[in-house]
Amino acid sequence: MQKILNFIGGEMRAPVSGRYFETDDPAVGAPYALVPDSGAEDLELAVAAAKKAFPAWRDTPAAGRAKALRNLADMIEKNRAGFARAECIDNGRPVAACTAVNIMRGSANLRFFADEAVRFSGEKFKTEKIESYTLPQPLGVVATISPWNLPMLLFTWKFAPALAAGNCVIAKPSEVTPMTAYMLANLANDAGIPGGVFNVLHGKGANIGAAITAHPDIPAISFTGGTVTGTTIYAAAARQLKKVSLELGGKNPTVVFNDADLDKTAEGAIAAGFSNQGQICLCGSRLLVQEGIYEDFKKAFIARAKEIKIGDPLLEETQHGPMVSKAHMEKVLDYIGLAQREGGKVLTGGKRCIVDGRCKGGWFIEPTIIEGLPMECRANQEEIFGPVVTIMPFKTEDEAVALANGVEYGLAASVWTEDRAKADRVAAKIESGIVWQNCWNARDLRTPFGGVKKSGVGREGGRRALEFFTEEKTISRIA
Repeated sequence: MQKILNFIGGEMRAPVSGRYFETDDPAVGAPYALVPDSGAEDLELAVAAAKKAFPAWRDTPAAGRAKALRNLADMIEKNRAGFARAECIDNGRPVAACTAVNIMRGSANLRFFADEAVRFSGEKFKTEKIESYTLPQPLGVVATISPWNLPMLLFTWKFAPALAAGNCVIAKPSEVTPMTAYMLANLANDAGIPGGVFNVLHGKGANIGAAITAHPDIPAISFTGGTVTGTTIYAAAARQLKKVSLELGGKNPTVVFNDADLDKTAEGAIAAGFSNQGQICLCGSRLLVQEGIYEDFKKAFIARAKEIKIGDPLLEETQHGPMVSKAHMEKVLDYIGLAQREGGKVLTGGKRCIVDGRCKGGWFIEPTIIEGLPMECRANQEEIFGPVVTIMPFKTEDEAVALANGVEYGLAASVWTEDRAKADRVAAKIESGIVWQNCWNARDLRTPFGGVKKSGVGREGGRRALEFFTEEKTISRIA
């Protein structure tokens, strides 16, 4: 099996302990690579390398930092087929989606924050007596911890603004999906990123992740992942007054009104519910439909779900791949069973899917739609993070808002109606960091990204990401 290495100080290194663990190809249900089981000793080496590299990187003009990020983006695009195949094998998302979304968004992230590095500056203030300006300065050595569901996309989304702002980075990708982060690290030197500026440590969250969170020389941590882990990081960081950015879970509503375009909305709800096998924090896992079109919409939605092509994710025509791991497959199946015990009726799907050929041992679940669940049940309250959508009717606009807000999460929502005033009114009332109108997951990278309630703390994207990775100093003088 291929052996992955850490990237520290511009060099590929084995873990100090010499320990590795296996990572799996979820489409075939078998291990295919070895991942470093990194620990505190590896972190000390990375922090030392980053601290040594920081003064020169901090003092590099923004245009120079931007050039290195653009070089890295160029290299990703030149090898996008290789990156997409690796991401598909590692994560299970179909290769066509990996190419179009995961990999190309990875390069787009780098280009975007390269541009932001050049634009980023402080503010100026003036009164009759005082002139002031702010000077944003990099923090030093910062850490990013990214999840397994969109490996390349979220890995770059985390570290690119940190580097653009002049910091050195300790980046920890998910131990479940480490391959494209390893491949990317192999390109860093040729992209012109000096040794020690960008460091990648692989390993388990309870080991290297906990060490990163506790390290006294890392003043800021940007984390995307589950709410339970995020809460743990938040508590540990508070003891040292570290800055934290937490993008956590979601239980997102798709709200469909009687006047919505049925065909367009059904297609949008399918994308929201089942993209990446439902393994996206933004997925619309709760479908709320006004009673006037409920039956017609339900039929259209079920019909489209049954048309989703499940199969080998390495085939271009495949639309629906496996769950990322056996444990995650079993968790999602357990939730489907729980939903049935809570009174839900499975309208389609609900079972493990056996794919012929090389993927017969893979961890596939059918796209699943469940009706008849009460709002307060666990299947409607807890994040399942799989290809499972619950559907329920509502009567009035106020009821729709109450149902949308009736969970502990508040990351994303979508509202579907031809009435612009209604769309704006409902969007303003929904407790969510992001609300889409008549679309889903339409992203402008300049806009704030993050959630409310148990969906996170802080905002990422655009200028706000660079602000997180800097400290603002005010300088004043008599005019």
